[in-house]
Amino acid sequence: MAKPYFKLGQLLINEGLLTQAQLDKAIELQKKSPGQSLGQILVKSGVITENDLVPILSKQLDIPYASEESGLLKPADDPELIKILPEAFARKHQTLPLHRNLNYLTVAVTDPMDLMLLDNLRKVTGYNIRAVIATSASLERAIDKCYGEGGLLKSAIAESYRDVDPAADKKLGEDVLLGDMVKTAEKTPVIQLTDLILQQAAKDRASDIHIEPFADKISLRFRIDGVLHEISPPNRNLMVPLISRLKILSRMDIAEKRLPQDGSFNAVVGGHNIDFRVSTIPTIYGEKMVLRILDKSAMNLDLGKVGFEKEELGFYREAIHKPYGLILITGPTGSGKTTTLYAALNELNGTDKNIVTIEDPVEYKIPGINQVQVKQTIGLNFASALRSFLRQDPDVILVGETRDVETAQICVRAALTGHLVFTTLHTNDAPSSINRLIDIGVEPFFVSSSILLVVAQRLVRRLCDQCKEAYKPAGNLPKNFHAPTGVIYRPKGCEQCAKTGYRGRIAIFEIMRINERIQELISQKASMMLIRMEARKAGMVSLEENGYRKVAAGFTSLEEIIRVTMPVD
Repeated sequence: MAKPYFKLGQLLINEGLLTQAQLDKAIELQKKSPGQSLGQILVKSGVITENDLVPILSKQLDIPYASEESGLLKPADDPELIKILPEAFARKHQTLPLHRNLNYLTVAVTDPMDLMLLDNLRKVTGYNIRAVIATSASLERAIDKCYGEGGLLKSAIAESYRDVDPAADKKLGEDVLLGDMVKTAEKTPVIQLTDLILQQAAKDRASDIHIEPFADKISLRFRIDGVLHEISPPNRNLMVPLISRLKILSRMDIAEKRLPQDGSFNAVVGGHNIDFRVSTIPTIYGEKMVLRILDKSAMNLDLGKVGFEKEELGFYREAIHKPYGLILITGPTGSGKTTTLYAALNELNGTDKNIVTIEDPVEYKIPGINQVQVKQTIGLNFASALRSFLRQDPDVILVGETRDVETAQICVRAALTGHLVFTTLHTNDAPSSINRLIDIGVEPFFVSSSILLVVAQRLVRRLCDQCKEAYKPAGNLPKNFHAPTGVIYRPKGCEQCAKTGYRGRIAIFEIMRINERIQELISQKASMMLIRMEARKAGMVSLEENGYRKVAAGFTSLEEIIRVTMPVD
């Protein structure tokens, strides 16, 4: 006996999700919007949510409802599933293969009444189609998981362990004929594996990819939000072909394995134009490779969105709008210095300013700014470029990094002769940058007379907004930590943040303004401790204290600030 058919509107009313008046209004809107279903009208107008609608549609159409909670939206453990349906098709049409039985394929879709989609699925897969219904949000997450590391990449890695040729199981780093390396690197499985690693790293928002050889395995790791995460590695026999493929892309010497090399290449991944900076070093087990990922579309050059608090932003803006002087940005590699510098240049950029930079490398191209790339092989370094810049009538000069006394001295002299100069140093905090310049060989008097502002910064992981949980901290809390409400947040972990509890990063800052008293201390070669004490009296907030403020505001966790900073008071 056939089940009775109920109209969608009546089912929603029966479930208490809709009133008759709301239904009548939606029907009138549907008459004016041909091609849109009643359910789409109700969701779009905000009367119900998609999570309300889909279970009711499941009942109306007598089609299973697949959700993450029920486990029905999880594909079967069948690596062939993702080969049956291409990722591009699955994403474009929001559909996911779940399992197959004989000549039938069960797929999750958002609209099981879309007969054209079901017919296309039959043609693409070669299977008869059985549809289940899911929400678009849950289906999108499931597609990400299926075609991410758990999908195509996982399948390719698993495939690398099958049908291994015992004769190919050589020690990593053993001599291989150049012709053989090129041929192997250009084989389809190697190209596919390389592409999948790059795609997955970009999807995971990784900043670096580490490929490392060891005695009996390869280590594959992604640095995500500043922390390295291990990824299932391919078979060790693919180490040499994988490195060779990446060296070919980077225009590096594929035959040279004894010396470090640097290269780069550009690729469009997921619609984003991404630069990959590649570096290799020889180890006892073969070449280790690190790829730095620079997503141009992800860089925000709005100074107001760099992460400064209101008062800090005021200090920074006041300094960068001075006509001359030296501004130092300090911190380790990967602390966001480039973003802070570029945001300042972007704000100053205009037809009334001649802005020139010397960088190694030029990470992002900014229209209207003259950017020069260091080329050590022909003698174009920071110092030589700076000397030429001073004959180019510049208003603003950016020096990517001050590494030696010659560069430091030219920066200081330029700042004292009417130019605004930005540069970076590698020091742990703002006050120690003064001693660093003096140690390099710059006279204290010139340091004190030229510096306007020093900014030390770090990047800390931002708590996932979807799953962070509130709690009241107890026990021995760090000195200077205070939560006004008594409640702060900690990571929990969910699908959105890959169970880490963090998603994205936020900057913390230590800003030291140079007043007359600090200038006197610098000229007197005072210790870093005395300079720090005077800066604190003048209102400087330390890195960890700035981090504690962001903990109290709910942006990050107390554990993350303790991990990244080191108390100095």
